[in-house]
Amino acid sequence: MTLRRNFLMGSMIAAAGAATLRTAAAETVALPTADTSNLATDDGYWAAVRDLYDVDRSIANLENGYWGIMARPVLEVYLENTQRVNRQNSLYHRSAFGTDFENVRTRVAAAVGALPEEVALTRGATEALQVLITGYNKLQPGDAVLYCDLDYDSMQYAMAMLKDRRGVEVKTFSIPEPVTREAVLETYKEVLDQTPKAKLLLLTHLSHRTGLVMPTREITDMARERGVDTIVDAAHSWGQISFNATDLGADFVGFNLHKWIGAPVGMGFFYIKKGRLADIDIHMGDQDWPADDIRSRIHTGTLNFAAALSVPAALDLHEKIGAASKNTRLTYLRNQWVGPVRAMETYEILTPDDQSMHAGITSFRVKSKGTKDDNNALVAKLRDEFKVLTVCRAGVAAGQCIRVSPALYTTEAEVARLVEALAVISGA
Repeated sequence: MTLRRNFLMGSMIAAAGAATLRTAAAETVALPTADTSNLATDDGYWAAVRDLYDVDRSIANLENGYWGIMARPVLEVYLENTQRVNRQNSLYHRSAFGTDFENVRTRVAAAVGALPEEVALTRGATEALQVLITGYNKLQPGDAVLYCDLDYDSMQYAMAMLKDRRGVEVKTFSIPEPVTREAVLETYKEVLDQTPKAKLLLLTHLSHRTGLVMPTREITDMARERGVDTIVDAAHSWGQISFNATDLGADFVGFNLHKWIGAPVGMGFFYIKKGRLADIDIHMGDQDWPADDIRSRIHTGTLNFAAALSVPAALDLHEKIGAASKNTRLTYLRNQWVGPVRAMETYEILTPDDQSMHAGITSFRVKSKGTKDDNNALVAKLRDEFKVLTVCRAGVAAGQCIRVSPALYTTEAEVARLVEALAVISGA
């Protein structure tokens, strides 16, 4: 009886503790009313947003494409959740985490405009997309799969793996420079028309290499007309661009939560449109969930509980600021450096100024200098001599480049520092 009483008491304590786990952050955030007529340059509003982030200002960090740091309200939720999960340990996990985790999944689904049964949480977009690519089971020997030079490395690896896994032909192609919307659409049309055995296309909504935003819906529609399924990589777009999962026109999409949504590192998810689940294999022989449950398509094992529990806080703040507002500000910061640098003879900007084809990320290179050594040397010079952090990106067919990705906490002065540095380096 004593043992039973102690067990029941422990369960009640765990349940009570679970109820106090913090998932919200936005209610603690007070932002001024934004001037919607001049949102991009509303200094008071964006200063209040910047104040939500504790960052190292000793360097102008224009390399925010790796992951997005947590705003202070989200970090506070994450730290509290870490402490509570650590204190309650397996008692919490055995008694309450399953329900809490399911609530997070439901919250994510609502945020992306999907049904809960269409969403499964992962440890990032890479894991999400690897599951979709390697698990896609409609391929037959002799079929073809397609991807381009601007797609993410890990996803290219997974597509290439299908040659041995499924016995298919892997066809690659490049996006031409200079880039235009018409050229992109024509490139995909030609590749699809020239590959009648194609059955699967990898398509990156917003390229991590150059920041190019693909006309995704037009391309997925084009592929579907030819009997080709598309897996969309939305790792960088969701949070920079305002859209829902269904807007992309694809039945399979991988998302990140720790980049432009600002959740703790190690969180993402995938979307499988209702009615398409059977076309993705059960993951690693999972038997925890029924075959008709999307959660059987990812078997991660033990994850960072506190990170998952803090996702709603990140979504709350993201929605409080608004995806469209974030896009407006990030695009403005992008244009602050792209315009002046485009006018310098030394450099070439790889992303067009067509507003439908970029968000906050854009890349550049020194003309006729597209090697790894060239670009790494310039990245080092910007960092060490001018205190501006950028990153070299490989894989672009026309040559390596340097990616610039401002964040909501970036100031106009930090962007101007990049412009001044490139002017000095070019001798302009």
